[in-house]
Amino acid sequence: MKRILTLLCFLTAATSGAQAQDAAAGEKVFAVCRPCHQVGETAKNVVGPILNGLFGRKSGSVEGYNYSEANKNSGITWNDAVFAEYIRDPRAKIPGTKMVYAGLKDEKRTQNLIAFLKQFDASGKKK
Repeated sequence: MKRILTLLCFLTAATSGAQAQDAAAGEKVFAVCRPCHQVGETAKNVVGPILNGLFGRKSGSVEGYNYSEANKNSGITWNDAVFAEYIRDPRAKIPGTKMVYAGLKDEKRTQNLIAFLKQFDASGKKK
């Protein structure tokens, strides 16, 4: 019985590590986003809105950013699954969005990007 429990613990650790998100790797992925989006305490809206506090926020709701009607009226509240679908193909998820990006197709890179963005609360402070 002890051997079975040890094996189960090992398998659980091995599989959970394979799916772990890596915020440091996500920061490197964010380099592609940086020309249009900012995060952190000094973040400002530029070509795209700031991404502080993204998860749990309604789409089209950052004050001071001029969103497309499609984005404002999408009814989306950002979470991991919705963001992953959006970033894979923004124009398919929200037809009429202003975001001009071909999409991030790599699931691991997407998960790492999510981990990076989740570090920032609405004020831009790292959690």
